[in-house]
Amino acid sequence: MSDQPQIGFFEKYLTIWVALCIIVGIGAGYLVGDDITVLSDWNIETVNVPVSILVWLMIYPMMVQIDFSSLKYVSRNWRGLGLTVVVNWLIKPFTMAIFAYFFFYYLYEAWITPEDAEQYLAGAILLGAAPCTAMVFVWSYLTKGDANYTLVQVSVNDLILLVAFVPIVGLLFSWFDISFLNGNGEVIGIPYKTLITSVIVFVVIPLLAGYLSNRLLIRNKGKEWFENKFLKRLKPISIFALLLTLVLIFAFQGQTILENPLAILLIAIPLTLQTYFIFFISWFAGKFLKLEHNVCAPSSMIGASNFFELAVAVAISIFGLNSGASLATVVGVLIEVPVMLSLVAIANKWKY
Repeated sequence: MSDQPQIGFFEKYLTIWVALCIIVGIGAGYLVGDDITVLSDWNIETVNVPVSILVWLMIYPMMVQIDFSSLKYVSRNWRGLGLTVVVNWLIKPFTMAIFAYFFFYYLYEAWITPEDAEQYLAGAILLGAAPCTAMVFVWSYLTKGDANYTLVQVSVNDLILLVAFVPIVGLLFSWFDISFLNGNGEVIGIPYKTLITSVIVFVVIPLLAGYLSNRLLIRNKGKEWFENKFLKRLKPISIFALLLTLVLIFAFQGQTILENPLAILLIAIPLTLQTYFIFFISWFAGKFLKLEHNVCAPSSMIGASNFFELAVAVAISIFGLNSGASLATVVGVLIEVPVMLSLVAIANKWKY
């Protein structure tokens, strides 16, 4: 991808749309009442059908942009790629969990219950174990990153995600003794079946569908038609699905938020601090490794940003639409754009 689009109108103001979804969702939940549980109870195995459809509509437009033929260039800028892999998979998931645990269990002890602390920690763990994919193209473009390198790092990241997400999440859930309940309210072990099913449904299937679509459409219609027409038609669908998913979540979370309006702010603080922390680790490590700016910038951005669509979907599958874990992942969506744009400004100011 030699040309990458500038950040679009909807993406630029994503925080505003999420805030509106909070208002609309809470209002809808209040008006509909218990009738909305029809949607939360519509499950196949452990996967909620309405949410699965919406998440698919979110993720597919991202996956269809990835060209795995770029992996033949993996040896280029190997230091930058190595930095990305180390930060994304050996540092970020664990520092996210530590930040969240310290805030939710200690600093916020007077304001939130132990049950809420555990749920918020679970949501933070899911965010930390899912580094960003498609939005990195935008952050890379805005920092004048190397487009070919960015494509390679996203492709490698997605392949690692397939095998690393479940064991890392399972390990952190075990370390912090996250509890899980079955349909009868009984405590059960870590739901690995649900985690694996979620990765298959929300990553493997859309990734394969996106790859095949990418190859077939470019072969038959050409790259210009694919990038300038097909992808542009998909973008509004992805945004609409994201916003509708958030409305559903906040419709279930409405009562909790009204009773404790500080919950969103309390969750946002450690998530924001973690984002800056990971960015600075990657940035200064990149300078130490003598990476060029157009490699160091996207390397720093991919770890700082999150694959929040996956985190939201898995939180809903495991804990339910009205859980604190789902709320925590949605707060990750709320802070994503303004925090990342501030990091873009920092990267451009510090260009060397």
